[in-house]
Amino acid sequence: MLVSVARSLRGPRSILWRSFSTSSFVSAHDVSSDQVPYYSKPRYYDSRAKPLPDAPFVSELTAQQNALKVKEAASWTQLTREEKLALYRISFDLSYAEMKKGSPNEWKTIVGAIFYFLAVSGLYLWWQRVYVYGPVPHTLSEEWIAMQTKRMIDMRVCPITGFATNWDYEKNEWKK
Repeated sequence: MLVSVARSLRGPRSILWRSFSTSSFVSAHDVSSDQVPYYSKPRYYDSRAKPLPDAPFVSELTAQQNALKVKEAASWTQLTREEKLALYRISFDLSYAEMKKGSPNEWKTIVGAIFYFLAVSGLYLWWQRVYVYGPVPHTLSEEWIAMQTKRMIDMRVCPITGFATNWDYEKNEWKK
C-alpha cells in the first residue's frame, strides 16, 4: 500500500512531489565567492597520498605572478627555467621528491615518541602494581613451593612423564 502511495506522488504533475524537489532550492546556493566563508573553501595541503591538492598554494597573486600567468598562456618554449619553476611554486609548495625527503631531525621525533610511550607504559604498570594487584600470595613463597614439591614427589605424581621422573627415590635426590 505504501508503495502505491509513493508511486502516485512521483508523477510529474504532482504538487506534493514538486514541494519536495531540490531543484527549487538551487538558487539559494548561488552565492558569489566573496560571500562564502573561508572554512568552506578548499584548502591547500601537501600530501604524498594525494599529490594534486584541491586548491593552489598561492591564492592571491602578486603583479609579477599575474604577469607570469599571462605569459603561461603563450608558448612554453618562450619561458625560462626560473619562470617555469615560479609557475610551479604558485600551484605547489613542495615537489613530490621534497615531500618524500623528510627532515634530517625526524629520527629525534621518533626516538622521543618511543621514550614517551615507554614512560607512559611504565607508569601504567607501576600504578597497576601498587593499586590494582594485592600482595603476593603465600603459596608463591620459596618454603611453600619446596613443601609442595616434596609432597608431590612423595605422592609420586606423574611418575612416567612428569617431573617425578627426574627424582631418584633410592638416593632421595634429583637425578643428574
